[in-house]
Amino acid sequence: MLRRSLPRRSEARRLLIGTLLSAIGRGLTLPFLFIYLTDVRGLTDTRAGLVIGWYGAVTLALSPLGGTLIDRFGARRVVVPCLLIEAVGTGSLALVHSTDSALLVMTVVAIGSSAIWSGQNTILASLTDDDERQRVFGLNFALLNLGIGIGGMTSGAIIDTARPATFQVIYLLDAVSYLMPALILLTLPGVGHRLGQRRSGDEPSPGGYLTVLRDRPFRRLVIFGLVLTTCGYAQIEVGFAAYAVRVAEVNPRVVAWALAANTVMIVLAQLLVIRRIEGRSRTGALAVVGAVFATAWLVLGAAGLVSTESALVAALCVVACSAIFGFGETMLSPVMPALTNALATDELRGRYNAMSSMIFGVSGVIGPVTAGPLIGAANGMVWVAVVVGGCLVASLVALSLRRLLTAEQDGRVTTGSTSPEPAPAHA
Repeated sequence: MLRRSLPRRSEARRLLIGTLLSAIGRGLTLPFLFIYLTDVRGLTDTRAGLVIGWYGAVTLALSPLGGTLIDRFGARRVVVPCLLIEAVGTGSLALVHSTDSALLVMTVVAIGSSAIWSGQNTILASLTDDDERQRVFGLNFALLNLGIGIGGMTSGAIIDTARPATFQVIYLLDAVSYLMPALILLTLPGVGHRLGQRRSGDEPSPGGYLTVLRDRPFRRLVIFGLVLTTCGYAQIEVGFAAYAVRVAEVNPRVVAWALAANTVMIVLAQLLVIRRIEGRSRTGALAVVGAVFATAWLVLGAAGLVSTESALVAALCVVACSAIFGFGETMLSPVMPALTNALATDELRGRYNAMSSMIFGVSGVIGPVTAGPLIGAANGMVWVAVVVGGCLVASLVALSLRRLLTAEQDGRVTTGSTSPEPAPAHA
């Protein structure tokens, strides 16, 4: 299955290696930024939260600009500088000593990360054919999680809040990891150039973000993504942990085990899922993702109901929730970017991918803000009802998208098929 999931072009395979290497570095630091800022650098919880929130806001604000630059100059000229900026910013986190310096460094990190994901997806899409793109995006996600898991386990054995130098080491290693995909991209001079044809002065412009938003099928996909990620991904960082510790009353160590179960599920199941969904409706797969996420939250809700009777059962429910959620991710990760790039044109591919990545940024702001008050109502049951209902609504939106797509866009016909299909609705 691994051999079958590998892209045909060697350039794409080398980029996947870069994804793995940079993910290992990301995993070294991803779970520990808040702890580092508060327990090592002495920031208050409020100020540390402000620093992290500032990073998300800057990244979200700059993402549209990143998509425009990718379309105008090519992903290569945007991604390489962003990776270098990200490396400088991440390495500089080892030197922060105050709220002001942390804000400054996180601004640099946000500038670097604002276009990396959309740029790399654009390059990967340009190096793969329609019939393999879904598999390759799924493999890319599996490697990303594998790297984060390896990095997280490594840093967990290294860091010590009583020894600030241990945190400085992992941030410097993370900075080095961002140089790996940049070096790989520099060794591929023919990769990542502008996709759209240059136009003469009298030729019409291919349009901008308004053109992207006028694309009715993509607009429906964005609505699906916003609803699903707000009630899904965005709840993992705050809602999941808060409910597990405060309502289900499990030990924080159980939350760590649950996140490990999530990673293990993704790494073990991703290739099998890719194989099973190939040739099937992408919108149908997205609808299943909403149902799987809803099931995961129901299992977590059960943990809160049984916590007073059996701490062990509550802990198992928390771990099972995270594992089930990971299974849903294995379907979402290959389908969402594949469908985005099936709808995109070469002239606007950077903007399509940038807007797709912005979905996670917007939901990342909405989700944490709403999770706290909802968990405080009715012993967390209001929060469970909202996120379960939201995931099911996302499933209905995904099913409504199918009639707007051709069979090829929906993944129901392999490349080269001559099966007649009705034309989709005009944008």
